[in-house]
Amino acid sequence: MSSHAQTPSAPVERRTLYKAFTASLSGTALEWYDFALYGAATAVVFNKLFFPDDDPAMATIKAFLTYAAGYISRPIGGIVFGRLGDRIGRKRVLVWTLVLIGAATFGIAFLPTYAQAGLWGPALLVLLRFLQGVGVGGEWGGAVLLSSEFSKPGERGLWASAAQVGVPLGSVLANLVLIIMTASMPAADFQSWGWRLAFGFSIVLVGFGLWIRHTLEETPVFQRLLERGEAAKAPVTEVFRTQGRALTGAILCRVGPDVLYAFFAVFVLVWLKTGPNKLSDSEALTCTMVAGALQVVTMPFAGWLSDRVNRKWLYGIAALAGGAWTFIFIAMTQTRSFGLGLVGVVLGLVCHSFMYAPQAAHIAEQFHARLRYTGSSLAYTFAGIIGGGFAPSVFAVLIAMAPNGYTIAGYVLFAAIVTVVGLAMGRKVVDDVDVVPSVPADSSAAR
Repeated sequence: MSSHAQTPSAPVERRTLYKAFTASLSGTALEWYDFALYGAATAVVFNKLFFPDDDPAMATIKAFLTYAAGYISRPIGGIVFGRLGDRIGRKRVLVWTLVLIGAATFGIAFLPTYAQAGLWGPALLVLLRFLQGVGVGGEWGGAVLLSSEFSKPGERGLWASAAQVGVPLGSVLANLVLIIMTASMPAADFQSWGWRLAFGFSIVLVGFGLWIRHTLEETPVFQRLLERGEAAKAPVTEVFRTQGRALTGAILCRVGPDVLYAFFAVFVLVWLKTGPNKLSDSEALTCTMVAGALQVVTMPFAGWLSDRVNRKWLYGIAALAGGAWTFIFIAMTQTRSFGLGLVGVVLGLVCHSFMYAPQAAHIAEQFHARLRYTGSSLAYTFAGIIGGGFAPSVFAVLIAMAPNGYTIAGYVLFAAIVTVVGLAMGRKVVDDVDVVPSVPADSSAAR
């Protein structure tokens, strides 16, 4: 029996689809406002205020290891919230994840520094970073389903990209706030208290996200699961038992986009601000902000395009292009230049768009509807550790060993190859991917 998601043809249904898109986008925008803000603050503030060290390179490595804590904790959120999302519904769980992410982000604004509280300062920073990661672990999978499960199967690439568009939107907001603050106040004031305002601003995003999510109904796909009494009872166990290949392929296909993004949106701030002709803080932030702003447009286009061409081929070509472009970028920015830096970051994140936008629909399609929240969340969270979590720290070590940066490019290319392998493992998706099996799917269905 077919159980397609409702066709958004009537005006009220189309409005619901737009609302689902906005609700999905709002949560990931908050998530990535925090992550982009944290990444930028790590490079310019936290390494001095929370991890002081006589060796600046070592202080930066320590600070980026704290950045990784937000990735290490993601599987906890993926397991806890993914299970709940497949048992009690997408909407309710996404309210909880948004509150957790928002509270942890807002709390960073009030932390004491190392000079004020000794080891308690960095310890509390790690704790809040950890809690952010738990919330994020349950946010992405549900956000993808919130928009995609209201759409028709042939439009999932476009509508599922809502969760992905939140990444550049949140990053743009974070960089814009930082640019305004660093340009409008003395550096000493920004180091002392200005950065706290940026984290405090997150409460505005939380309020908007909670409002829009409370006004949205549960997805029609999950409503049908409840009506049939087929909501999963033990989704985590079932995913590991019956969806092993789908989960492995989904994890691997995420590695390349995470590593590429970690370089061009996070560590590039360190790269552009080193060397004899280094860029200023505002110039480096402008590069990432402009590139992120363009992604707000390129990502929905890439999602739309993935509905009209082979989704996996588009994804794989973009992965290899991103790996190759990193070598070119490193070569052309050996002598730092704002113009070259801007063009290089923009093209790097364009490659990322054509991986990241199709990724949402691709990963969701790897799992049956009754296990989709759990499967997508587990893939997202475990890949985050392998890919993006430690990437900035690895980059910091590699650049300390080889300042020319080509080892970083090699690392990005390797991650792209891992992604291609993961895509090759993905199952062939039929048109009716929302068929709800009357019994738990066996392992062959995942292939």
